[in-house]
Amino acid sequence: MTNLTFAKGVRDADDLDPVSQAILDVGSGTSIFDPVICEIAYRWFCPQDGTVLDPFAGGSVRGIVASRLGRHYVGIELRPEQVAANVAQLHLAADPRPEWRQGDARQIARITADIEADLIFSCPPYWNLERYSDSAADLSNMGREEFFAAYGAIIRDAVARLRADRFAVWVIGDVRDEDGCYVNLPGRTVEAFESADARFYNDAILVTAVGSLPVRVGRQFEISRKLGRTHQNVMVFVKGDPRKATEACGPVEFGEIAQGDEFDAG
Repeated sequence: MTNLTFAKGVRDADDLDPVSQAILDVGSGTSIFDPVICEIAYRWFCPQDGTVLDPFAGGSVRGIVASRLGRHYVGIELRPEQVAANVAQLHLAADPRPEWRQGDARQIARITADIEADLIFSCPPYWNLERYSDSAADLSNMGREEFFAAYGAIIRDAVARLRADRFAVWVIGDVRDEDGCYVNLPGRTVEAFESADARFYNDAILVTAVGSLPVRVGRQFEISRKLGRTHQNVMVFVKGDPRKATEACGPVEFGEIAQGDEFDAG
């Protein structure tokens, strides 16, 4: 199995191993999920040889990294064209090969009836921040209350597929409504997981690239007093006994992770 270099703090493309570089090249020019967070989540919160369930798969990164680390990945993705694009990247994967199942995440109980997961790991739609398709089944096209109802039901059904004494890792950020006020998406996420009997266990901050934020904030602050946002929440939930869930994960795999990286635990 190839030893990935994401979590070693390597940022120079010339120093990356071929698989790491290829994963970063997938979908170049579009929003790509951070592979460092994938590696940390799998190494720290999923048993070796465990099964990862992702209700909102999106691109191929989470599945490819899981396979390279020896975890079986099952992702649910609404858009058939995205599933096809992910499957086209299977040459980057190892064994076990990741699975992407096309379907509506609201039907996750049916789509994953054969799955007992050892980790739930996902980054869901941030409501209507980014629209992924024109489908009425796409959560990004739903009104606020419809979104939260569907979102909570998906979390409930995903947790039902999680084995007892296991973790869920959820990457989420807040978004604003039409009046410019936050909708408390992280808080509503905690409520949804706790309603599904998965308790809020860890919280970390993922600092994202600043990019053009200073320029954009400078323009909007004068008229709106809106502060810019340069982070997302990495939330960890536990179903059952935290000690047993920890024991199930085995020895901590963190020796090669560089200190001072952008993943700042709270």
